[in-house]
Amino acid sequence: MRATRAVIHLDRLAGNIRAVRGRVGPRRLICAAVKANAYGHGAVAAARASLDAGAGFLGVATVSEGEELREGGITVPILLFSQSLPDEMQQLIENRLIPFVSDGEYVEMLEKTASGGGIRLPVHLKIDTGMGRMGCAPEDASTLARRIAASPSLEYAGTATHLAVSDSAAAEDIAYTEKQLDCFRKTVEEIRTAGVDPGIVHAANSGAIILHPESWFDMVRPGIILYGYNTVEGAAAPVKVEPVMELRTQVAFTKQVKKGETISYGRTWTADRDTQIAVLPAGYADGLPRLASGKWQAVISGGTYPLVGRICMDQCMADIGPAGTIRRWDEAVLFGGPALDAAELARRIGTIPHEITCNISKRVPRVYED
Repeated sequence: MRATRAVIHLDRLAGNIRAVRGRVGPRRLICAAVKANAYGHGAVAAARASLDAGAGFLGVATVSEGEELREGGITVPILLFSQSLPDEMQQLIENRLIPFVSDGEYVEMLEKTASGGGIRLPVHLKIDTGMGRMGCAPEDASTLARRIAASPSLEYAGTATHLAVSDSAAAEDIAYTEKQLDCFRKTVEEIRTAGVDPGIVHAANSGAIILHPESWFDMVRPGIILYGYNTVEGAAAPVKVEPVMELRTQVAFTKQVKKGETISYGRTWTADRDTQIAVLPAGYADGLPRLASGKWQAVISGGTYPLVGRICMDQCMADIGPAGTIRRWDEAVLFGGPALDAAELARRIGTIPHEITCNISKRVPRVYED
């Protein structure tokens, strides 16, 4: 196994699911978002841990992600958040995925593909209440709902929307989310008035689970919160979660550097004293952002040392000082555990923790701990 690895604490993931359950109560369904390789944590392992802890649905973004879960022996309902291509529809059906639908043309394509299989394919109607992405217009929802409900090859199984700023406690964003939810409730009621059972009604992502209890409806769809990050600052009732991933490596090499010598591409760092450099075999090809150059540190054998010079594709360097206490093969933690977490790394480079964990590349082994 490589020195660089992502340690995944499945017990923490299970605890985070239970924290969500404690927040939304015992009756609501939980759809665990395991898209993007479970935000970099490993889809099959994360899915199993989530289900064991109380989730009943899973969410993916692509047909191949759903197929991976099925091949891993997972049988629960899987929602397909993004639309498939026409040539993926048969694969979608074979893997018993539940697609979101937003328009009549896509409904027709699904109908034609499903019609020869002797089944009714469950679908969820997606309504755009202000995200500005996928979803039908609210005024078109009841007509599309009637069409789906009347289809001999489709089953109207649920109604969903997505919230744009539910993770913000700013007054204008609270108001915008409330406006979205009001639109969604009215649209669901119009679907009922049209004689269609809306099925499982759902809207809440991680931020809404924390800030907007009125959004919980029949099911919630936690994402980044499952992996240990509460992205709402100053929430009145935060969900207590723990980061699930640690990025660890080992010291591959140490060297003496004299005052005035430079380190790495571009010679952006110059030693201001005689010191030692530890070379760590982790770089931006592993998912350690190059933008973190000069802004991050590593915890090595219990001490914290700054990363210096530009982060390379496969390596980064830490200034371990002149004392010489660090040795080759000593363990180094780049985030998580004894080090600062992915949320702090994200803050320093102007992004979100989702991007940090998702970008840990496939060449980094995932090591699972219960």
